[in-house]
Amino acid sequence: MRWRVRLTALAAAGGFLAVALAIRLLVSTGGVLDGSGVLAQHSGTALYASMIYAGVFLLAPATRPMVAGAVAIASCWTVELLQLTGIPAELSERSLLARLALGVAFDPVDLIWYPVGVLPVVALHHVLAGKRVATAARA
Repeated sequence: MRWRVRLTALAAAGGFLAVALAIRLLVSTGGVLDGSGVLAQHSGTALYASMIYAGVFLLAPATRPMVAGAVAIASCWTVELLQLTGIPAELSERSLLARLALGVAFDPVDLIWYPVGVLPVVALHHVLAGKRVATAARA
């Protein structure tokens, strides 16, 4: 059962990443999305938080959705606040992976967008888990 949760979490994280990259691509090529980059920036922040939520289940598949949501938001806020120290910016100069994972500069607006990315996924997870339990009870 845990391998199934981990596999689903991995697929979800990949899906969130694919959506974020598609939005970036559409914005950078002057596609149907706004050319200001605001949509790409904020959606990327929200989707990053959704990936962290999925990552919680990769590490701890038995975690309850609300706990995973709290861990994901707290993790994102911690990384964002860490950016105030300049350490992520320094690491980002040396590594693309550090830049993607830690960011470069503090943006207080991101603190709002992290829950925007996590809370709908937590709600969806509750709905899907409830349907799974109801189906199992009927069987």
